[in-house]
Amino acid sequence: MRIGEIAALVGVTSRAVRHYHHIGLLPEPARQANGYRAYTVREAVLLARIRRLTEIGLSLDEVRDVLADDAGRELGEVLAELDADLARQEREIQERRQVLAALLEAPLTSDGPLSPALAALLDHAPATTSPAAAKDREHLALLDAAGDGAGAELFAALRPLAENPGVLALYERLDALEGAGADDPRIAPLAAELAAAVPDEVLAVIPEGEPSATGLGRVLLDDYPPAQRAVVRRVMEELAERVRRRGTA
Repeated sequence: MRIGEIAALVGVTSRAVRHYHHIGLLPEPARQANGYRAYTVREAVLLARIRRLTEIGLSLDEVRDVLADDAGRELGEVLAELDADLARQEREIQERRQVLAALLEAPLTSDGPLSPALAALLDHAPATTSPAAAKDREHLALLDAAGDGAGAELFAALRPLAENPGVLALYERLDALEGAGADDPRIAPLAAELAAAVPDEVLAVIPEGEPSATGLGRVLLDDYPPAQRAVVRRVMEELAERVRRRGTA
């Protein structure tokens, strides 16, 4: 095989192959009389392994260390490992296509695509012009995108909350705090009512710990002005405490 052929076979560029030669990661094969490099199956296997290791996040120096540890392995063993890796990639592609099919079947909205679970939750939420409700929707979409499907149970558990007509009044009270300070006397009672409105079923799918201490929790809190942030932080703390009490009950 020539350089273009081995590059196409493995799925890299000829430039990448030359770079691997240059840094000594991929031994350069002997040239034929016509001056072209002649690559063998073993070099193709090695190049495929380099590509796989870099795709999973290893630096080229780390790849070099792995390859050094693999020196002397039988070609059949390496080929079997690569075959298993391709089978894994096929499964992952199939799973991603299944998720994509579900997204295509769900309603397409301006903040979509949304997972079927989140789309179903929002479909049951009453229409409102509340800025706080709109912000909640954005946060759910962020959780949906960052959770890799892990939020499906949470969205299902939130259904009773979305269908609760009293929640709109709570959103309006939260809207009214937009320009208030973090010491506003309305903060504590509103936080208590918001936390109390969260169904017990939600607690079962909330990880034990302090949500406001997580990366996502901090991002959500930073999205609110002072008084609203104080309310949301109190709600997070109360829910975390309910989860702890539930775990020790």
